Amino acid sequence: MSRKDTVEALFTGRLGAPNAPSPVERAERVRTGAISAMGASLAQFSENAKTVARLQDQISSGDRVLEIDPADVDASLVSDRLMIEVDPTFEALVVSMAESGQQVPILVRPHPTEAGRYQAAYGHRRLRAASRLKIKVQAVVRPLSDADLVVAQGKENLERRDLSFIERAWFARRLEDRGFDRSVVITALSCDKADVSRYVAMARAIPEIIAISIGPAPKAGRARWAELAEKLQHADAVATAEAVIRQTEFLSLDSDQRFASLLEALRPSVEHKKTQEMWVAKDGRKVARVQRGAERVVLAFDEKVAPAFGDYVLRQLDALLAAYEGSTETGARDSKR
Repeated sequence: MSRKDTVEALFTGRLGAPNAPSPVERAERVRTGAISAMGASLAQFSENAKTVARLQDQISSGDRVLEIDPADVDASLVSDRLMIEVDPTFEALVVSMAESGQQVPILVRPHPTEAGRYQAAYGHRRLRAASRLKIKVQAVVRPLSDADLVVAQGKENLERRDLSFIERAWFARRLEDRGFDRSVVITALSCDKADVSRYVAMARAIPEIIAISIGPAPKAGRARWAELAEKLQHADAVATAEAVIRQTEFLSLDSDQRFASLLEALRPSVEHKKTQEMWVAKDGRKVARVQRGAERVVLAFDEKVAPAFGDYVLRQLDALLAAYEGSTETGARDSKR
């Protein structure tokens, strides 16, 4: 039996039984009605097939796999994941590695500035799992340029565990912020120039603290993230979001639940703000738009209707505040405190 056949046999169950049905063939005959369980099984079969392909590539290329202390491996130049504390898939990886070992080596390069250390190109989750289990991590070591490293990182992660929409967006932005050429970003994400522009624009519309707190949210696609980005443009929306993401209840949710929870929390306040008042002058001109929020009132003057009136009001603010604080209305308000 060839080495290729031996590797395939590890995952298909056909070693010594060439005519035996594979797990996929057997699974096709099973009808349990448990849709989620079937989906998980098929996903595992697909992952096993990818694992076989990677092992074959590494065997054919002659790469030597080393065992390295996870403490000696630093993260990549650019993070491509948004990780949160509640991550069932990572916990499942830890269990899998504890029971079956590490199936696919990670890729590292010699650290560019620190002798004796390494920098990961891909396999950060396996690296974290090995660190959690206090075991050596299996790694292929290759000399890589910065561009080679991020391209390998992007391609491997897209194939192995596809990045969610917002992870792609933040990976693109981080690459651009690090000064990588747009061509490198396109190659790393396997997309076109227009896609990169959309990714970067979305990442710049979502504050980093909010994106990191939500995490990858794999079920939320571009349309729902665009809805969230639009709502965050409203007055007080970012402050509201930051208050939500600090709540204990929010932190106990998984990533998709966090996204849904935050989006729902922003909807009432935003919908309220859509009902706007107009300040109409005595002659019928609609001079200003008034938006009322829980913590502030926003007055927006129409420069076409009343040119420079906004500047005039700004110059009168000190006098208006002094008049207000000396008014009977202020005294009545203070007496109620």
